[in-house]
Amino acid sequence: MAPGSLVAACRSLALSTWLLSFCFVHLLCLDFTVAEREEWYTAFVNITYVDPATSELRTEKTECGRYGEHSPKRDAKGPVALPAAPHDRQACDPNTRFALPHAQAAGGAWVALVARGNCTYKDKIRHAAAHNASAVVVFNVGAANVNDTITMPHPGTGEVVAIMIPELKGREVALLLEHNVTVTMTITIGTRNLQKYVSRTSVVFVSISFIVLMIISLAWLVFYYIQRFRYANARDRNQRRLGDAAKKAISKLQVRTIRRGDQETEADFDNCAVCIEGYKANDVVRILPCRHLFHKSCVDPWLLDHRTCPMCKMNILKALGIALNADCLDDLPLDYDLALGGVGGVGALALEAAVSGASSDGTLSEGGSSVVLDPGVRRVGLPQDYQDPDTLRDSPVTATTDTHTGEHQPMVSSASVASLVIAVETGLSDEEGSMELSQLGDKS
Repeated sequence: MAPGSLVAACRSLALSTWLLSFCFVHLLCLDFTVAEREEWYTAFVNITYVDPATSELRTEKTECGRYGEHSPKRDAKGPVALPAAPHDRQACDPNTRFALPHAQAAGGAWVALVARGNCTYKDKIRHAAAHNASAVVVFNVGAANVNDTITMPHPGTGEVVAIMIPELKGREVALLLEHNVTVTMTITIGTRNLQKYVSRTSVVFVSISFIVLMIISLAWLVFYYIQRFRYANARDRNQRRLGDAAKKAISKLQVRTIRRGDQETEADFDNCAVCIEGYKANDVVRILPCRHLFHKSCVDPWLLDHRTCPMCKMNILKALGIALNADCLDDLPLDYDLALGGVGGVGALALEAAVSGASSDGTLSEGGSSVVLDPGVRRVGLPQDYQDPDTLRDSPVTATTDTHTGEHQPMVSSASVASLVIAVETGLSDEEGSMELSQLGDKS
């Protein structure tokens, strides 16, 4: 996988993991943390009594009660009675007796008022129900807030209505009863409520899930940034190596100062492809292996960054034979030698001779045969050394011997040399160059 693709995949995966973590934890918070719900009903408590001070009938109605969890949700009515023993207001003793009016003692409906504590709600309700109580009212003694109530659990208590009232209200009614005031209580259904509780198990599960997902996300992020750091270092290292190689290659390229009368100063000569300006006398130009020339100040920065000819994209590192490692070669363009006549062709030989300066004796060889050129023709591959046809006609040509057959090769005329130069410059193939030489040799 390419470095860019791997980095993009890591980035996408890390982002997706973060999004999935957020969504999953959010759903868990919505669904599991409210897994425990409680439905409960309030109770309207209406008490009626005769004020002993004024002998007036008083009625007080408040929504202060709460039905027990297992209590039937229905109305109840009757006179209120406390446990007879002052020390047993909780009605925890199975033999508890209630101070009932005579009419209710005969079997009429009545309401028991007991205090919370010392035993279960179930025991209190069953002890009161044993005396035919139609409802049991428990006032919440010992609560942090005197007006608080809870939903009492009391399974197995049958059809007895059970509610809880605040401690303040319970003590108020108990005080009236202790002063022998008859109090009648009417209980009616109030408001339905749905209370949600946070489950500890759900909180632990959500927390663990969140931590696991965060660890996965963190691991992916660490992996992503490590890979990014590695690839950045490798890219910088390759760029430095390529830059050093480019400087080395540039130092090997030929530099020439244009003088008056050179063909580069003519109006029909190509402009510099970098700055799109013509060449003038005293301009310093850089000549590339592909025979293109540019202003030195224009092409040097380009070669440092791209290492290719601005026109034909030939790679100067490969053309000059500067070896690079595999990592650096991955960033280089295709070789340019195919554009000059193919591997092993005349064009490639001419380019190689131009770059390396040919051999010391000025011999250009191919397949065991050699053609000896004078110093004026050895640099035929470079544009600054284009030779005048008249000079080529006067150039000396020597005959050579085939190293394989030992046969003496005929001398080539000056026209043959000119044809060879043209073949090299135009990038003819080996066969075309050989045919051209043979034809010219026959004519001579």
